Amino acid sequence: MVHAFIMVRTGAGAASDVRDSVAELEGVEAAHVVAGQYDIIAEVGGGEVHDVLETVSSRIGTVDGVTDTRTYISLSAA
Repeated sequence: MVHAFIMVRTGAGAASDVRDSVAELEGVEAAHVVAGQYDIIAEVGGGEVHDVLETVSSRIGTVDGVTDTRTYISLSAA
């Protein structure tokens, strides 16, 4: 199992709505609005790295209001 943290930047005032949309996507385990350089941190899981990347590029990246993402693959077994 591959686990990743996806940092998501949104348009102004869109973080809560984007978080709600992202949280419902296949492969997303959790999504949180956060303070800092990015607006949302999403936890994504998949059987292989390709599954995680598919979730980011084809699902999260296409949500209305998402302006940028950054993917961090976890190196520790959870």
